[in-house]
Amino acid sequence: EAEVGLTEGNIFQGELTMDQNSDQQPKSAIRRLAGKALLWSLTAGCFYLVYARTNAAAAREDKTLLTFIGDFFAAADWVLWLCVMMPYSIFFFLVDTHATWRVVRWFNSSAVRYRDMLPIRASAYILSLINEQIGKGAMSLYLLRRHEIPGWKAISSMVLLGMVEIYQLLIFSAVGVWLYYDLVVAASSQVALHQILISVFVVAACYFPVHLMLFRSDWFDGWRFRDNSLFSAFRQARALDYGLILLFKAPNLLLAVLVYTLSLNLFSVPVAFGQMLAFLPVIFIAAALPLPFHAGALVLWTVLFPDFPEVGIFSLVMHTFFVSFNALIGLVFLPMANRQLFDEGTPVSGLQD
Repeated sequence: EAEVGLTEGNIFQGELTMDQNSDQQPKSAIRRLAGKALLWSLTAGCFYLVYARTNAAAAREDKTLLTFIGDFFAAADWVLWLCVMMPYSIFFFLVDTHATWRVVRWFNSSAVRYRDMLPIRASAYILSLINEQIGKGAMSLYLLRRHEIPGWKAISSMVLLGMVEIYQLLIFSAVGVWLYYDLVVAASSQVALHQILISVFVVAACYFPVHLMLFRSDWFDGWRFRDNSLFSAFRQARALDYGLILLFKAPNLLLAVLVYTLSLNLFSVPVAFGQMLAFLPVIFIAAALPLPFHAGALVLWTVLFPDFPEVGIFSLVMHTFFVSFNALIGLVFLPMANRQLFDEGTPVSGLQD
């Protein structure tokens, strides 16, 4: 009878668990649907704001919106713009691969060579057209198959790299605000951007030593959050490592500031290098927000350049060309990347810790 009672109790508990799971599934589906609805609503709001401002600028010149945008693009020097953008994209790929390779060598495997990293990093740009995280997944798969590095360890390196990228944008923006503070204040007519930026800089500066203490000191040893596998690279990285990674990636951002300055002037939008040094890193941070079509960056362009609301469309052109050309680079390297990933002779072990 005890066994029968135990069995009935187990059945009852199983039914109860199934009922709870069935109740939770619709709730999670509703939450996901609500999240997507909010995301797309914000995106639609961003695009409407850009549309309204651009349409108002067109009306002031007594033009239709399409005519206004057409004149904006017709005035651009497209040949010279392409001569600027194509070398920039290639340079970005080489520097980006180098920074990624350094991080992988330091925290994953010293056997990884730069020339072997080039094809897989390039092909990841193709996947990044769909989702940036998928591109990083391809990197993790390569490290697993070719060097038997567990996925969690590879992802931890990508997490560290992402943090350095954010701090790089904040540091360069802080330098730009410091050097060209008057320009920033002049561009903050609609939003107190200079005050917001300074607040963000202070918070980021205060967090970094806390971050190092959290993951490097013995005070927090044994804390489950710190010991998470995804933070493996954080536990290994020294302050010097963060600085070196930032220096490895710095040429890309400095060149991006120069390229955007030249490109805006080629599109008849007068802008100074210092102004872009202060603003472009912030725009890149806005572009990283989880909004479709980089809607956050789209609005920020129009806020920073209220006299030229058409720069929002310019930013879409710049971004579309950049990711498309990078994907083209990926196509060139794709056969080599496929051999690295799917060659039958490569090991597929390494799932163990």
